[in-house]
Amino acid sequence: MKDSLFILVQYLLPQQLLSRLVGVLARCRAGWVRKPFISWFVRRYGVDMEEARETDPHAYRDFIDFFTRELRPGARPLAQDESAVVCPADGAISQLGTIDEGLLLQAKGRQFSAEQLLGGDAERAQMYSTGNFMTVYLAPRDYHRVHMPLGGTLRQMRYVPGKLFSVNHTTAEHVPDLFARNERVICHFDTERGPMTMVLVGAMIVAGVETVWAGEVCPGNRQAFTRDYSEHSPLIQIPRGEEMGRFKLGSTVILLFPPDAVEFHPDLAPGDRVRMGQAITS
Repeated sequence: MKDSLFILVQYLLPQQLLSRLVGVLARCRAGWVRKPFISWFVRRYGVDMEEARETDPHAYRDFIDFFTRELRPGARPLAQDESAVVCPADGAISQLGTIDEGLLLQAKGRQFSAEQLLGGDAERAQMYSTGNFMTVYLAPRDYHRVHMPLGGTLRQMRYVPGKLFSVNHTTAEHVPDLFARNERVICHFDTERGPMTMVLVGAMIVAGVETVWAGEVCPGNRQAFTRDYSEHSPLIQIPRGEEMGRFKLGSTVILLFPPDAVEFHPDLAPGDRVRMGQAITS
């Protein structure tokens, strides 16, 4: 009953309006708003400020600045094996495994298609008719910058407007095609292992999604758009472990790899906590 009510409320709420209002609050720099809000958040979610470059939560200019805080040097060392693909973000593995006839597992008993996820791009989706995927859920307490799993050259970015359902485990179990319905930023890269796609999925009360090359991509855009970077001068090349984007409040990252490109470490399983920089391939 509790889960059903939680899902029903999400259908009824004005998702876009609520998220934009939270965004306004999150950008407020007035000390009487900012300081209590950040202090409450640190206590409520057990945020480890000792990992941050700036450990004083009240030193941040607004909640967004705090939420997208930089970590201190060495807090997330990259896997020593330079051939290993590394985790793009702190969080928990929602699902991982093989792509079967273009379908990815969302939760037990629920699948969604790569074509839906990629905004109806059938040609790109064909690359992932089989292959491997990993979905990483970023909880409120997590570090919210997203990094490259391996070095890559950006070829295309696509923005797809959509809903803003929560992306936690409960919602994934109950809302069909969740990640293919929510607002998202789709980034296609060429890597030494072939093509790789990273999908940054927006969610309820997410105040924005940024990339390092385009700045804030959403919110504000209600029309889908595609930007081609194949002939950008200079080419946008991002090394393994470098930041590629960030969430202004938590959400989900989905990695897609074509057949035979990666083999995830056999010890990894849904529900496992992961940290940016750890090896996810064996």
